[in-house]
Amino acid sequence: MSPKDQHWLEMVRDGLTFDLTGLAPGPESPLPELRQRFDLPGLPDLGDHEAMTLRPGPHIAAAAKSMPVIRTMMALACDLVRQFDDLLAVGWEPAGSVMGRRFFESVTTAWLDSGPFPALGLTAFVEAPDGALHSVGLAFWIDRELRIEPPLSADRVAATRLAIRLVNHLILMGGLEADDRITAPDGSRLVLRPSRERALISVWRE
Repeated sequence: MSPKDQHWLEMVRDGLTFDLTGLAPGPESPLPELRQRFDLPGLPDLGDHEAMTLRPGPHIAAAAKSMPVIRTMMALACDLVRQFDDLLAVGWEPAGSVMGRRFFESVTTAWLDSGPFPALGLTAFVEAPDGALHSVGLAFWIDRELRIEPPLSADRVAATRLAIRLVNHLILMGGLEADDRITAPDGSRLVLRPSRERALISVWRE
């Protein structure tokens, strides 16, 4: 595609610039594979809606994964949700997730106001073949995924709640490079162990 065929809007927030692409009359942005839905019964019909992409501008591309840049971009996305009623959903490609507009605005605003990290949305969780609960998208933030090992993962609801708490803990810590031990909500002791061979943090009862 030649530059003259591209259409984008440069947006500035807190002194940082971001590019919004997929605008008419240019081509819409490609829709990434979105497998996890939050507060959204189904994907929007692309026959009636178009996809747009918000990303850090070229001059901050090298810091695109830094927390200040991501937080500012998320705040800008919340601004767009509040301003445009036709915006139906927000996708987050690293987690393969898509969120209903109200869900995204609510959990993201809470996080930006010093609340918990939106683990359901900016990460997701899937069941591994052996029954473990495995995060998707956490590696974007800390370079490792989280794995709740069986039998701790047997109760799927409890394991998901635990995973949400641990994701928030790991984000606040900036990751984990050595074994850690914490107390679970039920009072049991948990071991968190980063793998040397794989980009994983495994969790089990001590």
